[in-house]
Amino acid sequence: MARTKATRGSCVYCGKEFTRWGMTKHLQSCPQRAEQTGQTTGAGKSVPIFHLLVQDAYGGDFWLHLEISGQAPLQALDEYLRAIWLECCGHLSAFEIEGTRYTKKTRGFESLPGEKSWGVHVGSIFRPGVQGSHQYDFGSTTELALEVVAERQGVWRGKPIALMARNAPLDLKCSVCGKAAEWICTECLYEADDWFFCEEHLMDHEHEDDMALPVVNSPRMGTCGYEGPAEPPY
Repeated sequence: MARTKATRGSCVYCGKEFTRWGMTKHLQSCPQRAEQTGQTTGAGKSVPIFHLLVQDAYGGDFWLHLEISGQAPLQALDEYLRAIWLECCGHLSAFEIEGTRYTKKTRGFESLPGEKSWGVHVGSIFRPGVQGSHQYDFGSTTELALEVVAERQGVWRGKPIALMARNAPLDLKCSVCGKAAEWICTECLYEADDWFFCEEHLMDHEHEDDMALPVVNSPRMGTCGYEGPAEPPY
């Protein structure tokens, strides 16, 4: 899926639009973000809070800017990524961070040498500059790249992860008429040049809807049985 322009998205706090790298810089100085997240006193303990950039590993069209409490287990990040981007059939998944592999410890399965549990709190492994990856489904794998952009101290309340920005849905067109694409033919995805269709032209397509999956704002679009994210809030 070739693209010529970087995808853009809106800041949750102020609504301004940037590319993923522009958003990285913007979030560090966004006044509305500082106002909404700047509480460091009062009830609650101050904890490290990490700014994460998560993107599809091979294109960068899909991206998320997240904040995560340093007290959250790495498993919470896996659950979040599944909900917003990945979950289709209950596949296994794993992180690799700074050369160490982290997975869910499952009864009856032995860990690989050097493998660690993703029950670890992210505050013990994250720091600005740390990079890693996340793999969902070891058959039809969707791989994500992770980077810890920044760290701050603050009082954390609510769910362990907050969405700060994400890419807007891709502007994909029907290969027949040029209208907004609603479906992707997974049969043609690997065998033809055109695989996006509107509702009307999917019905005229040689594979009809037998091999079709919906166009969604996720790097797992068109893979396995993925039909879209869970309902927000994530």
